[in-house]
Amino acid sequence: MSLQSVRDFFARAGHDIPIIELDTSTATVALAAEAHGVEPGRIAKTLAFRLADERVVLVVARGDARIDNRKFKDTFGKGRMLPGEDVERLTGHPVGGVCPFGLATPLPVYLDESLKDFDEVMPAAGGVHTAVRLSPHKLAEVVGGEWVAVCQPVTEIA
Repeated sequence: MSLQSVRDFFARAGHDIPIIELDTSTATVALAAEAHGVEPGRIAKTLAFRLADERVVLVVARGDARIDNRKFKDTFGKGRMLPGEDVERLTGHPVGGVCPFGLATPLPVYLDESLKDFDEVMPAAGGVHTAVRLSPHKLAEVVGGEWVAVCQPVTEIA
């Protein structure tokens, strides 16, 4: 059903974005990167937070980025990650397949600037075996997302 909600979302919005379905799990950044043959940073992970005022927001960031607590607090105020059962109830997507498309509950979507390090990123598509490929700017357009800077800088180790 979650994958279908993503298909329906794309169809309603008139987006011709192919959904990649694999036989192997892509439920973690590492698994997704390996399955798609890309570096972990290209996997666009979707994180759900409950803010101090009880609003729930989604933050999409590059797969190898970590939330910077100070930047997050400066942007949103206090917040905490939602437990898995709340994430699934509010998004309609299972943990490991959470994405900003076809949400069960309308939620604001924020995209971390870290995604702009790539010409193409791969968010999940509502299932633990699914993804889509699109540019960060197309992702922002499709979900009506707002750009923020809430992640720590990602340093490359040579």
